[in-house]
Amino acid sequence: MKKISCYFLIPILCFCNKEISAQNITDTTKPRIYKIAVFAPLYLDSVFTDNKLRSDRSIPKLVIPALEFVQGAQIAFDSLTLDNHKVEAFIYDTKSFTEPLSQLLQGNKLNNVNLIIGSVRDTDLRELADFSLSKNIPFISATFPNDGGITGNPFLVIMNSTLKGHCEGIYSYILQNHGTDKIYLFKKPGAQEDKIATLFKTLNEQEGKPLLNIQTITFDSSFSEFAFRKKLDSNRNSIIIGGSLNESFAKNLSNVCYASRESYPLTLIGMPNWDGFKFFKDDSYKDFPVYFTIPYYNPKTNSLSTMLEDEYNSRFKTIPGDLVYRGFESAWYFTKLLTRYPDDLMLHLNDKSLKIINDYNFRPVLLKDETLPDYFENKHLYVMRIMNGKVSREF
Repeated sequence: MKKISCYFLIPILCFCNKEISAQNITDTTKPRIYKIAVFAPLYLDSVFTDNKLRSDRSIPKLVIPALEFVQGAQIAFDSLTLDNHKVEAFIYDTKSFTEPLSQLLQGNKLNNVNLIIGSVRDTDLRELADFSLSKNIPFISATFPNDGGITGNPFLVIMNSTLKGHCEGIYSYILQNHGTDKIYLFKKPGAQEDKIATLFKTLNEQEGKPLLNIQTITFDSSFSEFAFRKKLDSNRNSIIIGGSLNESFAKNLSNVCYASRESYPLTLIGMPNWDGFKFFKDDSYKDFPVYFTIPYYNPKTNSLSTMLEDEYNSRFKTIPGDLVYRGFESAWYFTKLLTRYPDDLMLHLNDKSLKIINDYNFRPVLLKDETLPDYFENKHLYVMRIMNGKVSREF
């Protein structure tokens, strides 16, 4: 349980079903009203009773990510200048006891909704995606890096790139920058690792034959440091792809790379979750960079980031976390997109003039049909490196 003052959650209760009015309206013509529904697993019925925290002014840790996302969205709605438009924004708790998501979607409360934004996953993601498809409503999945097995839904937009998207990004980076190097994909036994290896193989053989010379090697307890070094060339750089999300695997592979770095030039590229592993955040691998890809990169130097940080600190007396920025950016960007392209938003997902913090490249994903998108996914990734506990942008 994480201690947290009640003023973090009370504003969310007050904000539910709050109307956001347009600012700076100069046209006397009656403005069009846009309705936006924001969904997140807030567990308010579990945390509160009669608008009071149930116990000891504390809330479960699992609530914090959704809460921060909604707080960021709330600041975006409060700060937007909408010109001659009017927006009504509503916050919905996907874990409500009194009105479960399935019941809400079957009712009429979401009639005439123009846009859905969700920080949701698994069953909630699928229910909202099915609803969006049935109503032809754009649904922005802002935080979950997975398609949830959804296909045939051209109204679903995935902001947080999938594992397949990351493999595509890593492959593209290697192709552009390390095409003549020796390339090894190290993996452990496992279904997910087999999937990663298959993804790279498919990417590499799009023209019918391998474009890059990628050798796949199973890295487990039987694969010694000596065997690892035998694969390397002291006169040529080797690209080592860590093809697993497993933390122990990442540490073991990093250990042998680090031990070999002085005799053999090599570059280690990990999966997108590697930056969260604690052993990369100290000096365990002094002056040894490890690379990875992310869809979100915020140096926090632009005016909106500064405004958000100041406003969040003013309201909650602390600095905003990553999910605050994601909630803010998704609400701001897609609200602006909706009011600019109210009838064909899905055709203008990549309007660069509305950039807030991150660069995006939403592309249709065609899994089963060459004409109907299964969904749209952000394919823009930043190549980052972590070294001596510090993360910086590489590419």
